[in-house]
Amino acid sequence: MSDRSTAPGDDDQESTDRPDDDRGRTPKKKRPFWVELPILIGVALVLTFVIQTFLARVFVIPSESMEQTLHGCPGCTGDRVLVDKVVYVFGDPEPGEVVVFERPGTWNRSEFVSTRSDNAVLGWLQGVGALFGLAAPDEDDVVKRIVAVGGQTVECCDERNRVLVDGKPLDEPYIYWDPAQERLQQEFGAIRVPDGKLFVMGDNRNNSGDSRTQGGGGDNGFVPVDNVIGKVRVIVLPPSRWQGVGDHNPQALSAPAWQTGIPMGVGIAAAWPTLWLGRRVRGILRGSDR
Repeated sequence: MSDRSTAPGDDDQESTDRPDDDRGRTPKKKRPFWVELPILIGVALVLTFVIQTFLARVFVIPSESMEQTLHGCPGCTGDRVLVDKVVYVFGDPEPGEVVVFERPGTWNRSEFVSTRSDNAVLGWLQGVGALFGLAAPDEDDVVKRIVAVGGQTVECCDERNRVLVDGKPLDEPYIYWDPAQERLQQEFGAIRVPDGKLFVMGDNRNNSGDSRTQGGGGDNGFVPVDNVIGKVRVIVLPPSRWQGVGDHNPQALSAPAWQTGIPMGVGIAAAWPTLWLGRRVRGILRGSDR
């Protein structure tokens, strides 16, 4: 029999003195917001970098050559577009698709001049901004629409002013005619596209430096498939321009309706993995604070 007597209420006092933590440890103090914020920003930047390097990237459209499919005209807000970098891992570029590619070495000029600062620090910041779609890209990144692929023969024009591929006229509802210019395409003779190359043109047909003229045209105007960065899927900014970018096949007699435009939901679906990853990381960081 114990000599220790227990006074009424002692058990209640002991239970009150115990830590709330089930494991008998005092919970860690949560990090202040000013400490957590840089961590979250750093993680978000790393995730964004990984996604834009391997999956999808946002590009700024600085040139008017793709009007009015993509805005890049002087005086207007240049579109920010989401470029799918995975699609061509599983297949080849097809006619009608709008693609971003590295300017071939045979092309002799760019359609715009990137305003990079001579200051090393500012120039680096502008480069980072371009990576995240916040600044104009390097002038070696170009956006055009594929008209013909390797093995096909392209020429212009027939009696109705249409481009021909393998002797058949193209159906090109996306062409934009500058009101200040004549509705007449530049003529060029038949030329066969080599395997592994692309023949590209701008939708703003009379204001585009493309496969017809770059490098003097001919063989120098082709774009190597290996230069293609990805397929333009959707316009993400400005909000007033939210829409899909169609990949109407101009070589098809009648394209399916879904090819005339990709719903804005595709853009939301593309953004969802980023949001999900961000929330997961935030949850893990919060869990480590406990």
